[in-house]
Amino acid sequence: MLQPMADSGQRTGLLLLQLGTPDAPRPREVRRYLREFLSDPRVIDIPGPLRWLLLNTVILPFRPRVSARAYASVWSAEGSPLLVHSRGFQAALAKRLGDGWVVELGMRYGNPGIPAAAERLAAADVERVVVFPLFPHYASSSAGSALERALGVLGAHWNVPALATVPAFYDHPAFVGALAGVTRAALAERPVDHVLMSYHGLPERQVRKSDPTGAHCLEREDCCDAVVPANRHCYRAQCAATTRALAAALGLAPDAHSMAFQSRLGRTPWIRPYTDHRLPELHARGVRRLAVLCPSFVADCLETVEEIGIRGREQWRELGGESLELVPCVNAAPAWVDAAAALAQATAGSSASAARMPETRESETPTPSR
Repeated sequence: MLQPMADSGQRTGLLLLQLGTPDAPRPREVRRYLREFLSDPRVIDIPGPLRWLLLNTVILPFRPRVSARAYASVWSAEGSPLLVHSRGFQAALAKRLGDGWVVELGMRYGNPGIPAAAERLAAADVERVVVFPLFPHYASSSAGSALERALGVLGAHWNVPALATVPAFYDHPAFVGALAGVTRAALAERPVDHVLMSYHGLPERQVRKSDPTGAHCLEREDCCDAVVPANRHCYRAQCAATTRALAAALGLAPDAHSMAFQSRLGRTPWIRPYTDHRLPELHARGVRRLAVLCPSFVADCLETVEEIGIRGREQWRELGGESLELVPCVNAAPAWVDAAAALAQATAGSSASAARMPETRESETPTPSR
């Protein structure tokens, strides 16, 4: 029978993975960040020569200056919103987990990078590492890329620790509960007519690639109505599951909430409906006081604070809307810190259990067959 594994006294490492941020809100730093980010074949999943051409002749000559202005509008003395909130969450989570854990933050692109975080975990001589992609919904271009990088870096060490990965948590009750709590607090101060859940977008081709059958995702009207084997890795289906769970937790009627996707890039079709197209539709329906929350982000960042909180609010005002309330991300909310701690501990426990070898007592030794 399995026996409890003895406590080695060593600590567990927790590697938090985030997407990344430029080092400064200036074109040079933004260009360097975008070059690393958009050179990733999981992000722009087209043949290498075409990706190079697109990046160097269309995006990098123009995009860094525009993006730098956007970053400058939300930058603080401590840095970008993503870095500030991620650092705050890291500190709160480390305190919540206690001395038995070493918690490090690694950005897939930019600083602080994943290699440096892995080196700090190695220096701490942790017994095992739990890799925690801070993306509620799985996408190859976000969680997939971060995991590929993190596991490659950790696996390159001479002494490779036991590794475990926190899976997508898009409908985990603790995560949904934390989202609902932050949303309730925001809406208690400013009641609204409608709640729009705006998720980061993806090209349609990437969603189709997640469907092993090739006959489900985006092939039928009800493709995201439930998570089934064909779409269990589908980002859009997972977003729809979060929307259903959060609407139920908040007690929202079907006509009082909707889902949309933001942050598209380029001219290829991205998953719909688009957030900037949904705003005029909502206004035409009579919505005047709108709340927008961004459940695909656990930390406020450029896409929430600037894209929705500044540009989205301006668009809503130009349409004649009365107010647009940007609901904060879970950031370092206590309920989210508790949820993340539970996810990390459960993953570490599963890893330890899987690593245990069965011990056979003498009385349990099977009798050889004759």
